[in-house]
Amino acid sequence: MYQIQTFNKIDSTGIHRFSLDSYEVASEFSNPDAILVRSASLHNITFNPRLKAIARAGAGVNNIPIDKCTDKGIVVFNTPGANANAVKELVLTSLFLSSRKIYQGITWTKSLAGTKEDVSKLVEKEKSSFGGPEIFGKTLGVIGLGAIGMLVANAAESLGMRVVGYDPYISVDAAWQLSKYVEKAKSLEALLSESDYISLHVPLLDSTREFINKNKFNQMKDGVRLMNFARGGLVHKGDLFDALDSEKVSCFVTDFPDNDLVSHEKVIPVPHLGASTPESETNCAVMAVDQIKDYLENGNIRNSVNFPAADMPRNGGARLVIANKNIPRMVGQITSVLADQSINIADMLNKHRDDLAYNIIDLDDDISDAQIEKIKTIEGIIMVRLIPAVK
Repeated sequence: MYQIQTFNKIDSTGIHRFSLDSYEVASEFSNPDAILVRSASLHNITFNPRLKAIARAGAGVNNIPIDKCTDKGIVVFNTPGANANAVKELVLTSLFLSSRKIYQGITWTKSLAGTKEDVSKLVEKEKSSFGGPEIFGKTLGVIGLGAIGMLVANAAESLGMRVVGYDPYISVDAAWQLSKYVEKAKSLEALLSESDYISLHVPLLDSTREFINKNKFNQMKDGVRLMNFARGGLVHKGDLFDALDSEKVSCFVTDFPDNDLVSHEKVIPVPHLGASTPESETNCAVMAVDQIKDYLENGNIRNSVNFPAADMPRNGGARLVIANKNIPRMVGQITSVLADQSINIADMLNKHRDDLAYNIIDLDDDISDAQIEKIKTIEGIIMVRLIPAVK
């Protein structure tokens, strides 16, 4: 019986995918096999030796100590793309909000509450203050064409925009799904100089921190609208405020407001609503649960942030999964232990990611606890787990 500990309320549709005869799910377990989490911080949690996996029902994993988990052989999953449609819809909303001054107009109209003057006349008199261009026929530059950026590009094109995309690392799956009418930018500089609107969809890494800065702003059109629904920290705030004050940027819409951003009149601060839909919460929970189940029951890894992707069909027998440092002769040492005990390997998969390697080994013969312990003594081994034969 596997024990799954929850650190937040996880959508019931996902929880119900755990079969009652094989799983127990609760928030109070002290020695779980796996953890399901949304926003709760795990940085100060002591992980027990039995813990095998952590799944974040969402994309960001800043609340999980990744390096610590890797050292202990704990696989960390996230759910990229599960909330993609929800974020896409919010980005499309921001296109209109950044253009038409709808947000500012509503705020002003609400301020008229309680006035003794005729509101309908005031509205007709002042509505010209909130004018703005249509998005039809304008150029949208999408930087990053992953699950969300791809959906944004396709949707904006269907609304009549010219869409230019830039992503030097676009995946094959995203490329297949991208509309044929989305243009490939000749360069990032070309995208910045051509776009009336720019939407950011890149991860926050050391290489992308303050990615949009004075140099990038100087390459943009005057009056450009900029949207960041990817991660806070991608835009240099000081340079952004200079660009807003000089009207190089006419509006900045972000899902990551802070004390400085909420004070600027040309910033539309959205309270991190990207995944705040019931559909998104369900999708994330289902995806997280399915990934944990497949790992616990089969050793397969999909959408891990610290382990390599590895997926091999079961042949019905017992399965050995092993994580080790990615150094020479590891596979030979592991298979030698099995050969010395006359244990035949039916199938095997070896994958690596940076300094970590992961092996799935299907066995034709039984393996004893002593033999497993012998594999654990090999220098460089991080984790060894035996998964029983399929019943």
